[in-house]
Amino acid sequence: MGGAAGGAAAAAAVARAIKASGAIVRVEPEEFQKLLDRNTQGLVVHAPGGLFYRGHKYLMGYKGLGFYTSTREPLPLPSTCETVEAGKIWIPG
Repeated sequence: MGGAAGGAAAAAAVARAIKASGAIVRVEPEEFQKLLDRNTQGLVVHAPGGLFYRGHKYLMGYKGLGFYTSTREPLPLPSTCETVEAGKIWIPG
């Protein structure tokens, strides 16, 4: 499995796990950054924008909940967190 395919598969697995376990909390980028600062060893899924959206989307699990945000500019991620680059993040609306 290639890097992009592996990242997409990991993102899909995280999304399925969050969907199966409960809520996804949509937060502002500033609040997401605060959570990142508390969860520097965590896993973050990042997806850059595409044709219709010129920004960045982020998904992270923290204390049993999934947190999601979108930004125009990339967030500075801690070097200690594990990052998965995904082609797309889809959150049920």
